[in-house]
Amino acid sequence: MKNRITSTRRTFLKQSSIAGIGTVLALNAAPSVFAIGSKSASTPALLGGQAAWDTSRWIKWPIWIPETDEKRVLEVLRSGVWSRASVVAEFEKAWAQALGAKRSLVVSNGTNALIVALDQLNIRGGDEVLVPPYTFVATVQAILANGAMPVFVDVDPQTFQIDPNKIEAKITPRTKAILPVHILGLPADMDHIMAIAKKHNLLVVEDACQAPLAEINHKKVGTIGDAGCFSFQNSKNIPIGEGGAIVSSDDAFLDRCFSYQNLGLPYGSFVGKPNTGSLMQGTKVRLTEYQAAIGLAQLARLQAQTVTRNENAAYLSAKIAKVPGILPYKLYDNVTQAAFHLFPFRYKSEEFKGLSRAGFLESLRAEGVPCSSGYTTLNDQPFIKETFESKNYKKIYPKEMLNYKDYMDRNQCPQNNQLCNEAVWFTQNLLLGSKADMDAIASAIEKTHANAERLKKVVKG
Repeated sequence: MKNRITSTRRTFLKQSSIAGIGTVLALNAAPSVFAIGSKSASTPALLGGQAAWDTSRWIKWPIWIPETDEKRVLEVLRSGVWSRASVVAEFEKAWAQALGAKRSLVVSNGTNALIVALDQLNIRGGDEVLVPPYTFVATVQAILANGAMPVFVDVDPQTFQIDPNKIEAKITPRTKAILPVHILGLPADMDHIMAIAKKHNLLVVEDACQAPLAEINHKKVGTIGDAGCFSFQNSKNIPIGEGGAIVSSDDAFLDRCFSYQNLGLPYGSFVGKPNTGSLMQGTKVRLTEYQAAIGLAQLARLQAQTVTRNENAAYLSAKIAKVPGILPYKLYDNVTQAAFHLFPFRYKSEEFKGLSRAGFLESLRAEGVPCSSGYTTLNDQPFIKETFESKNYKKIYPKEMLNYKDYMDRNQCPQNNQLCNEAVWFTQNLLLGSKADMDAIASAIEKTHANAERLKKVVKG
């Protein structure tokens, strides 16, 4: 802790777990180091001006408060009961309650949450699953791990989500499920997607790994489809290091998921009991007790953090939308809360005198604002071709379906290609700061825009 934050920061974070990070940060925010209107403020850092912000002042992630967080973890460690037991069950119950779900099952990570859910919905070799191309690679790898075929549906670049208006054109007799991804923590258009699924008798598995507590019409994402999958990886809004969860209202389905992730042993079987007998082929992707203890500590502050992220995202979006060439994300009208695992916008270089996106990012980083270009195109990556060349896929699918060139032609997503060339991300921890933090981000963008012609001569991109 000493090498990450000061004692003042520790006190502040301890308070924030009770009062909500946004409120406490607003009260304790120091004056901005960016003096708006000064000569140094108008000159980009790459051109010798003062940086908009000090990078050491951003909220570090993950947050860990020894005074409140360590007691339960130490109890678990000292108990010697480390494999799945009562603390994991407690976390499952708390996670289901937080989502308004009937039940949840926690597993080793979000990738395996998707793999287990798809498997126990009987999505196997020969089936097709409709999926957006703007997502983390694990979404597609989970489909391939079950022997199914990913079919890519292009995105709406305004929302960064799968475009529901393009789904029906991709449905074939092989289509078994739609796998919408609430990417970046922004909800997909689930009303439209569920209507299509009902019309065509398709399953819906929500990849909500980046969207804990996001809502559509006050209903949490992940609880709308047949199953919802979440991730607790270290960068996520509820960080455990690794971990994942499946939620559903279908008891029989979750019972099967429990057995599958526990070596095929019957639902409720104790860990380590050797004489029960397995009911099905399974795997072992159980969560540990000490991971669950960490999760309980993180869950206690998730709601307050989510409110703060939404407030700061709305504030920042309104400010930067005024800059020509900056197009912030758009939420669907029925979204009552987003998760904002990432804060995205699109960058139009033509409005910045032709300054490349790489140059724009270089300028922002020099101003003390961490940023990223986000995902590259997913539907043309080599792992798909490698899977098609595997023995299993050659036995399951006809040769024409595994022709990679033809597959690529069938799965072109031009809107996604454009989005991957324009997107800019800020990570969720930046949104846990004060309004001064948001002003600093906006100021960095404004400075870059005002000096784009000069910056083109010095940036590396």
